[in-house]
Amino acid sequence: MATTDLPAGTTTIFEVMSRLSAELGAINLGQGFPDMAEPGELIAAAQRALAERSNQYPPMRGLPELRAAIAAYYQREQGLTVAADEIIVTSGATEALAASILALVRPGDEVILIQPLYDAYLPLVERAGGTARLVSLTPPDWTLPLDRLEAAITPRTRLIILNTPNNPVGTVLPRATLEAVGELCAAHDLFLLCDEVWEGMILDGTPHVSALALPALQGRAVKVGSAGKILSMTGWKIGWAIAAPRIASAIAQAHQFITFTTATPLQWAVAEGLALPDAWHTAHRARYAAAKARLVDGLTAAGFHVLPASGTWFVTVDLAASGLPGQDAALAQRLIREAGVAAIPVSAFYAADAETNYLRLCFAKQDETLDRAVERLAAFRAANAA
Repeated sequence: MATTDLPAGTTTIFEVMSRLSAELGAINLGQGFPDMAEPGELIAAAQRALAERSNQYPPMRGLPELRAAIAAYYQREQGLTVAADEIIVTSGATEALAASILALVRPGDEVILIQPLYDAYLPLVERAGGTARLVSLTPPDWTLPLDRLEAAITPRTRLIILNTPNNPVGTVLPRATLEAVGELCAAHDLFLLCDEVWEGMILDGTPHVSALALPALQGRAVKVGSAGKILSMTGWKIGWAIAAPRIASAIAQAHQFITFTTATPLQWAVAEGLALPDAWHTAHRARYAAAKARLVDGLTAAGFHVLPASGTWFVTVDLAASGLPGQDAALAQRLIREAGVAAIPVSAFYAADAETNYLRLCFAKQDETLDRAVERLAAFRAANAA
């Protein structure tokens, strides 16, 4: 009987560390999900939708009510004017990324990826037949070197993928940098896919500038957003892609053959969540700002050097500045086994030439969880710091 080869499976570092954390009974500050009490308003909205609204297929591009709520949210939060036919609702932001990449990238095209990067970008580009060219942010400030970005553009370049706020390091690209990227895209006739899923979790007041707000990117930018991040309901897997109608139609064509639609009751619930008053969203963010301050203060008091970060649910520890050996993958293994705390090595967010001096920790946890983690990490550093 003939056999057929299959590609070797790859398990993400997040799954590996979460599984190991469960096996060892460690505190999981690795994978980015909250363990705080979930907002009762959102649970009630989902229950009402399940009982009182349709549980059948919604329109392929998403419920009209949800697309209207997304447009209203961005008008209110970012001053963006978005039309319903520019929004495609997807099964999480990763599906929005996949549909966008499949819509825009042709076999043989080159795509510029910025490291450290979300782990789905590279396999999705390769699945579309594209080739990645890598440009790395410059630590410890994690600035984007525009000269290297421009040097990476070739006649085969089709797309640049950006992530702001950045996962894992939490930095936000300033308007001037985004404008410079927009000018490069216009000059070389490139598309820009901007992963903005952490836009609702900027915790220090730094303004978020969307790619859709820049004149140079009109008609060539795709914005990806996530209700899972804005509303802290990661398991709902409701995301979206927003682009000019011509691009949105191409994304919709890809989307219809990936998932086609997304859970109808959860779309209703997200529409209600996005429409909650500004005061609700401000208070919601404040929970995470307080958790971040608790972890950063505890780590700093224990002698760890924590890098500044504006957004996401993560902070980054500089190992060398903390007196610890700068081999993040090895140290993450030691931490989970010796200290009972799971972290993610930032080197896992690189496809090549990785930085190995940084660990990512998730602060979207209850106070008691963070305090126990800090206690364990402090004891580890006291025993191992140079």
